[in-house]
Amino acid sequence: MAADTRLFIAESDYKRLDTFLADQTDEFTRSRIKKLIEGGQVSVQDKVVKKAGESVKTGERVLVTVPEAVEYSVKAENIPIEIVYQDEDIAVVNKPRGMTVHVGNGNSEGTLVNALLYALDSLSGIGGVLRPGIVHRIDKDTTGLLVVAKNDKAHVSLAAQIAEKSARRVYYALLEGNVKEERGRIVTDIGRHPQDRLKMAVLPDGMGKLAVTDFEVVTRFGTEFTLCRFILQTGRTHQIRVHAKHMGHPCVGDPVYGYKKQKYKLEGQLLHAAELSLTHPKTGERMTFNAPLPPEFQALLEKLSRQYGNEINP
Repeated sequence: MAADTRLFIAESDYKRLDTFLADQTDEFTRSRIKKLIEGGQVSVQDKVVKKAGESVKTGERVLVTVPEAVEYSVKAENIPIEIVYQDEDIAVVNKPRGMTVHVGNGNSEGTLVNALLYALDSLSGIGGVLRPGIVHRIDKDTTGLLVVAKNDKAHVSLAAQIAEKSARRVYYALLEGNVKEERGRIVTDIGRHPQDRLKMAVLPDGMGKLAVTDFEVVTRFGTEFTLCRFILQTGRTHQIRVHAKHMGHPCVGDPVYGYKKQKYKLEGQLLHAAELSLTHPKTGERMTFNAPLPPEFQALLEKLSRQYGNEINP
């Protein structure tokens, strides 16, 4: 497929070029528009503009050159994955523990993307050749639901729903210790840890990106553990895990943010994306998907329930 061009003529003044382009088409995400501008693929009045903050005046011609599509450089692999739902626009998968979502950082095989390329007939290209179809992520050792875009229009819609917080994501986590509050909202900045760049951390206001997480207690197991329900209002890297640590109650089994000495030998944090609600990009139907807790998580809860004599009903 060859590169193509799109011509837009401004019908009013705009303070920013990226805002103008976002208003003209729903084909591209904000991040894609930014990349096109910075990559020299956008011109205003036949002059290449590389700043997203450049103004656009009434009557000016804005030309966007969309680069030729690049074939996926990631190989398809026949890896079993649970597809909860699929149609011609989206797919919802239940990701297992131990699977990285996309290729990168030394992971070229065994990822969810490798599995999706084999299992699905199409994926959106907005995420690039290493992340086709990927709208949002969950950590390698976090389990649960993830929506995948099968075409670019679906990708734009889903990405906007996540950014605008209309897509609802509910998680369950078993936390260390006894969380005192019944419910609450955690609001902090999150960014790279100043000493360890492989970790994220709560940072002083203005030093990171805003992260908002709502939580409520589901079950307490004495003072030893607390099962909590989390609802993401933003989607920062490791957000729930970092906020759980910030509460003083890290996720059980978390090898990065949890206690050094773990009571139970686990393969990773007990954190599960259990519910996902979204509006279908084409039909406008509101859809909700659910995934039960994985066996390891469920087994430990049942053991604690027997030990402490309380019921669990996440």
